[in-house]
Amino acid sequence: MSNPHLGRLSAASMIIEEAATIALTFFESRDRIATRTKAAAQDFVSEADTAVETFIREKLAAAFPGETVCGEEFGGAADEAYWIIDPIDGTSNFLRGSPLWGISLGFVRAGRPELGVVAMPAEHRLYAAADGTGLFCNGAALKRPEPIADIRVVSLGDHPQEDFEAAARFQVGLRQAEWIVEGFHSTSVSLVYAARGIFDGHLQTMTTMWDIAGGAVLAREAGLDVRIGRNRDGHEWIAAGTPTLLSAVEPLWPEIAG
Repeated sequence: MSNPHLGRLSAASMIIEEAATIALTFFESRDRIATRTKAAAQDFVSEADTAVETFIREKLAAAFPGETVCGEEFGGAADEAYWIIDPIDGTSNFLRGSPLWGISLGFVRAGRPELGVVAMPAEHRLYAAADGTGLFCNGAALKRPEPIADIRVVSLGDHPQEDFEAAARFQVGLRQAEWIVEGFHSTSVSLVYAARGIFDGHLQTMTTMWDIAGGAVLAREAGLDVRIGRNRDGHEWIAAGTPTLLSAVEPLWPEIAG
């Protein structure tokens, strides 16, 4: 029996593939695009963010008429089931010329991401997955390799409103537990790297659904344990990783143990 998500996943992938071409054009002329700072320090939005989100919204409306759409730049109210867009995840990386930025699209039902597409345009790669499909890269099935046990690498996400001292203690705890700690300032790209097996996982104590929805599905379909919750302040958190990683993290971050 075919997976009922495959048709939707194919349509969503084609939309993001087109969006990636638009974003890459902006990336190649980034010194000439308009940029402004958001309310928080080191949080930026560019002309590329708004143009890409507008394009994705128009395509989703045509492909999935009547379905709810939310986005980082133009908002929207989430309901029982909705699409959620991060048009350029890692805008600071994008503006500095780093390839570590992505376009994320997720479909969330009852608070749980069930379909995700993340493009990394500068690497010409598009990752896609939905419940039960496994992970795809550029349309081909991708199996997460078994990591080298002695090389333990984890990605940490950040947020402009997080408690910096608590974040520093968390990182120190991971390093004392002999984990190599990376930080890309792009949640969706970090989750892609976790799904690919480059990282043992990605941890972020404060995030948003538009940052995590696409990548969470990729990581889950790659075989990682993906846990998503909400802090007292209303922000989402995500812990996605191997059993070894998450068992090591639980004493440092008891909230993920439930």
